[in-house]
Amino acid sequence: MTQQGKNVRLRRTQKLLREALIELIEERGFEALTIGELTERAMVSRAAFYRNYQDKYDLVEQIFEEAMNALHNSVGDLGQEHPAEIWVKFFEHIAFYDRLYRALLGRKGSPWFVRKMRAEMSSLVKERGHLPHGAITSAHSIRPFSDEFVPNLVSAMFVEAITWWLEQGRPYTAKEFARRTALLAAALFKEASTWQ
Repeated sequence: MTQQGKNVRLRRTQKLLREALIELIEERGFEALTIGELTERAMVSRAAFYRNYQDKYDLVEQIFEEAMNALHNSVGDLGQEHPAEIWVKFFEHIAFYDRLYRALLGRKGSPWFVRKMRAEMSSLVKERGHLPHGAITSAHSIRPFSDEFVPNLVSAMFVEAITWWLEQGRPYTAKEFARRTALLAAALFKEASTWQ
């Protein structure tokens, strides 16, 4: 088989496994699903699964890493010129992967994934160093904090907000939701900056 043929088969296998993963999470919950159920639903062999992933956590990890890489690529250097647009891009990314995030962050999802998402959000907040304040086009820098408390609190707020947004059928546009959540986060950072 040619390399191109192998790549097509690999992409097909990954797509089928990902679709089966989401379906099974929605039906049974992440913790209850097994590799056997996953491979049966996807109509791929266990051998095909284990050629690509160590376990169900590794499957989710790889999906998440690809999604985060896509997000970081779309954000690029926005933080330097348009820091508020980072959060719009972030929520557009969440909307694009709506079903995956809704399944993994929802009631039947994975506490492990929620922790991973919070850690990623905390890193994004610290890395980009800006939150929009007031109009979506202005920004104030976040003061560095001596501990992880405030960034972790903000990341937990963002993850809960994302979960709510998805479960409610995204009643606000990505831009409006980015503005609202960022204003709440900015208020928290403003208050925290007064602490000694």
